Amino acid sequence: MDTARVTRYISDLWDAEIVPQLVEYIRIPNKSPMFDKDWAAHGHMDAAVKLMEAWARSKLPLLPGATLEVVRLEGRTPLIYIEVPGQNEDTVVLYGHLDKQPEMTGWSEGLGPWTPVLKGDKLYGRGGADDGYAIFGSVAALLALQEQNIPHARCVILIEACEESGSYDLPYYVDHLAPRIGNPSLVVCLDSGCGNYDQLWLTTSLRGMTGGELTVQVLEEGVHSGDASGVVPSSFRILRELLSRLEDPETGRIKPNELYAEIPAQRIEQAKAAAGVLGKAVYEKFPFVEGMQPVTEDLTELVLNRTWRPQLAVTGAEGLPPLESAGNVLRPKTSVKLSLRVPPTLDGAKAGEFVKQLLEKDSPYGAKVTFKLEKDGSGWNAPQLSPWLEQAVAEASQHYFGAPAAYMGEGGSIPFMGMLGAKFPQAQFLITGVLGPHSNAHGPNEFLHIPTGKKVSMVVADVVARHFQQSARS
Repeated sequence: MDTARVTRYISDLWDAEIVPQLVEYIRIPNKSPMFDKDWAAHGHMDAAVKLMEAWARSKLPLLPGATLEVVRLEGRTPLIYIEVPGQNEDTVVLYGHLDKQPEMTGWSEGLGPWTPVLKGDKLYGRGGADDGYAIFGSVAALLALQEQNIPHARCVILIEACEESGSYDLPYYVDHLAPRIGNPSLVVCLDSGCGNYDQLWLTTSLRGMTGGELTVQVLEEGVHSGDASGVVPSSFRILRELLSRLEDPETGRIKPNELYAEIPAQRIEQAKAAAGVLGKAVYEKFPFVEGMQPVTEDLTELVLNRTWRPQLAVTGAEGLPPLESAGNVLRPKTSVKLSLRVPPTLDGAKAGEFVKQLLEKDSPYGAKVTFKLEKDGSGWNAPQLSPWLEQAVAEASQHYFGAPAAYMGEGGSIPFMGMLGAKFPQAQFLITGVLGPHSNAHGPNEFLHIPTGKKVSMVVADVVARHFQQSARS
C-alpha cells in the first residue's frame, strides 16, 4: 500500500467533502433521547441520519457491492447499517454514533453548540468530534483502500443514535442484526480520546457509569426560613450528609470499597508511560480558574484517577430558585443529578443498586429520600493486543503521525465496547479518537481537530489492510 497516496486521498476527501458535511451536521440540534424526550417528534435525529445517509449513499458506487440501510426498530432511535463486501470471510466492525450531548452554557463569543465555526485546524460546535466524524472517517478509510485496489475483509459500519444516553437501544439492534453482523475478528471504534494530537492513542480501558436523581424532601411546601430554621432540618444539609456517605468531602475520594476494582499491573505501567509522555498536560488541558490546582501533583495517580478509580460528579440540581428570586424560604426539597464513574471491570448495574441502597437507607430525621436510577453501564478492559495489531498500530502511527503509538485508558464510557467484548471475546479492538486537549466534549467550545481526524482515518485504512494480510497468513 502506498501510504503517501492514502494520505493525499483521505486529506483531499476531508477538505472537499467531509468538513463541509460536518459543518451542516453541527447545525442540527439532535440531542440524545435522555436530553430530548420528544426527539422523534422534533425530527432532529432524523435530519442527522438523513444527512449522513445521503453522503454515504453517494459513495456506495465506489465500493462495489456495498449496501446501506437505516434500520428502525419500533419505539427506538434509528441506526445506520452499512455493509461493504470483502475479499475473505472475516468481518471488521466499525462503530460510531450520531446523537449529541445538550447545549451547555459558557460558549465563547461567536461560538455555540449549533453554530459551526472554522478557526484554523479546528471545527467548533457540538458533535463534530463526538462523534459525527466517525461515519465519514470509516467510509473514507475504505474508499482509500478501494482507490488502490487494496483487499480487505468484509466491513460492517454501525452508527447508533443513543450512545449519549447509555446506548440502551443498541442491544436490541445488535441482537436484531446478529445474523448480518456475523462474528467480527476486529472492532474499530472512533469515539474515544487522545492524550495529544502528536501521535496515535489507543484506548486500553473505559470506565463504567451509573447515576440518577437524588431527592431529599422535608416539607410539603416551602415555609418562612426565620420561622422554621432550627426546627426543620434543611433538605440541602441532609443531601450533603448523604453524599458524604459516598464521597469524602475533603478529598473527593469515593468511600465504599465496593465501588473499587483491582487495577491490573499492565494498566499501572501504561499509566506511568502516558504520564511520562504528557507531563503536566495531564491536567493543564483543563480550563482551571487562576490559582486552581489538580487534586494531586502525582501525574500517574491523576491518570489512574480518571481511568480506573470511581469518581462522582453532581451534574444538575432542582429545587434551588435562581439567585434573583431566592427569598427567605426554607425550601421543601432539593434534588441533584449524580454521575458516578466506576472502574472498567466493575459491574455497572450492581454498582447502581449499591449506591441506591447506600443513599436511601436510614434517612436522617426520617426525611423522604429517593434515588431514582437513570443509567448504568459496565466499563471495558481491552484484551491483550495480538502481535500483528500491535505492530500495525505502531507502524501506522509512525507513517501518519511521525511518532510512536501511545496507550492509555479513558475516563468516559462507550457501552458498545463492553457489549461487543462480551459477545465476541476473541475479537481484537482498535479504540481511538480525536478528543484531545481542550476539545472539551460535552462542554462549551467543543471542537474537532481536523488534522487528527484525517490521520485517524488513515490509520484505520492501514490497520484494516493489515488485518486482511494477517487473515491471509493464518
